[in-house]
Amino acid sequence: MKTTTKIKTLLVLAISAFFSNTSSAQDTAASNYDQGFRLGVGANVGYATQDPYKLALGGDVRLQYDLSKRYSLTLTTGYTNLFVSKADGNDVGFIPAKAGFKAFIWDDQFYVMGEAGAAFAVSNGNNETSLLLSPSIGYATKYIDVSLHYEHYSDFDKINNNGTYGKGFGQVGVRLAYGFKL
Repeated sequence: MKTTTKIKTLLVLAISAFFSNTSSAQDTAASNYDQGFRLGVGANVGYATQDPYKLALGGDVRLQYDLSKRYSLTLTTGYTNLFVSKADGNDVGFIPAKAGFKAFIWDDQFYVMGEAGAAFAVSNGNNETSLLLSPSIGYATKYIDVSLHYEHYSDFDKINNNGTYGKGFGQVGVRLAYGFKL
């Protein structure tokens, strides 16, 4: 056998051994982790990015299922009110219903999360439903969860810069929550 063929064979065997050991370690760690549900109750405050809305206030309840120490599935609902900036408009209150995926990326405390769902308007005669998309970053301990999020409502009315009406706007917000294991 040539020397280069021997080196290639050894390299392939070494890489195979590395990946087989890594897979075993991950399986053991995942099987030892206590999977389960968590419940979080949070308060939200935000600032809308488009007229006629300015301030957003709300509360939510989030059910989280931990798949592993680093990955979780979430279901979130609650109530949010978008306050108008001018006296001639109506506030919009809605119930969000979102499903998401949370991944801890640093020290099992800092995370990124993406959620998608619907926002059901329920106040001031509104009966619109909007697609709701929400990425966020956050910090969580055993009981406290603080996050910065953006929510986009693709089907709610907005006022464009030229004064015409259009669809779709967002809000940047902060969530402070208390969570516990079920």
